[in-house]
Amino acid sequence: MQIEKLEYLVEVAKTGSISKAALNLHVTISAVSQSISSLEEEWGITILKRSRTGAVPTAEGAVIIKKAIELLQKYGELKEAAQGYSNTVQGRLRLATIPGPMFLLEQAVLDFKKQYPQVKIEIVEQGSQDIIDNILNDKSDLGFIILFKNRLVEHMGLDFERLLKVKMVAATSIHSPLAFQKVITPEELKQQSVVLYNDDYVKWFMDDFQKKFGDVDVAYTTNNRALISRACMNHLAVTVGLNYSFITEPLFTEDDTVILNFDLPQQSPVYLGVIQQKDHTPSAISRHFLDRLKHDISELQQMM
Repeated sequence: MQIEKLEYLVEVAKTGSISKAALNLHVTISAVSQSISSLEEEWGITILKRSRTGAVPTAEGAVIIKKAIELLQKYGELKEAAQGYSNTVQGRLRLATIPGPMFLLEQAVLDFKKQYPQVKIEIVEQGSQDIIDNILNDKSDLGFIILFKNRLVEHMGLDFERLLKVKMVAATSIHSPLAFQKVITPEELKQQSVVLYNDDYVKWFMDDFQKKFGDVDVAYTTNNRALISRACMNHLAVTVGLNYSFITEPLFTEDDTVILNFDLPQQSPVYLGVIQQKDHTPSAISRHFLDRLKHDISELQQMM
């Protein structure tokens, strides 16, 4: 029995379709179908009930598939141990991220590459929904997005892990009339000219803010950080963003900046998190990289 047959079986169970499984695995439909038939013949049971609408596990098949997932996980651990002895971790790591965490990934990737030079790393910067789609379609291994109450990714076939608790803050020039404050109220923000970074969560936050407190004078939204910086420095505009981004990727120098907390009713917690496919054994490369990244995040938490 080849380990690939179990991988084919698990992928069919996950997608509910032999054709979709073949597409995800980059093999022919015939190869997947024949592998499953071979397992059924070898074990003397029917694992999947096939029809024109797809393939679903039988009662016996559901038990077998659960065991197959466990076995594949153990096989991955065995493979990782063998690679550890040979000191040759190789393969690829595909990362997808919203713009904000790029500063964290940059250092972690460079450190990881030094440790594992034979690993090929790909990074794409995308919107949150594109990242979710890429993870679900096995186009990325790890996705970094903001997790909040309106984004219930556990119901999308994804596993998620919280990496860093974050919050929204406002930032402006030290020359602004707001500079001597520690907090900003909704009414005060509504009296300012606001410039925003084009980010999914920032957009959600501001839409929710305006529903609760009324319209905000948003001059423009842009991906050009220099435009935001100049608006704040030269025209005393206010920008809004996640607190960690102002610490690690400041729009302006620390001496020229004032960071203001929002004076808002208690808000639901928000996290920078990582998503992966549910019921999918993470590769040794993904696990090693996350360990490296968590180390960097623990240092950042001490600064926040």
